Amino acid sequence: MVTKQSKLILYRTVIRPVVTYASETWVLKETIIKKLLVFERRILRRIFGHTKENQIWRVKTNEELDKLIKHKNIINYIKSQRLSWFGHVQRMPDTRKVKKIFYWKPLTKRSQGRPKY
Repeated sequence: MVTKQSKLILYRTVIRPVVTYASETWVLKETIIKKLLVFERRILRRIFGHTKENQIWRVKTNEELDKLIKHKNIINYIKSQRLSWFGHVQRMPDTRKVKKIFYWKPLTKRSQGRPKY
């Protein structure tokens, strides 16, 4: 039998990095955040199982799951990865294309609305 701790380590080392691949470049909109949190909670509920209180089984609440993972959810992981990537780009030489693109400003603005053709 695999322990809960082993399952949690497996989630953090295999599943979460696959799901958040290239998340440094994502725009974190509210809908994406909600979907990622739902995905993570679903996996955590499978790992930690139900709780038995007074001879009655119940599903763990989101707050209980958050305490079990010590507030290290998938969104905090993505934000730390983004900050790490930002530091990596800042340390690059100014001649690198990635850094040039990072500081690039467009010369004109796009017109508002749907294109006419």
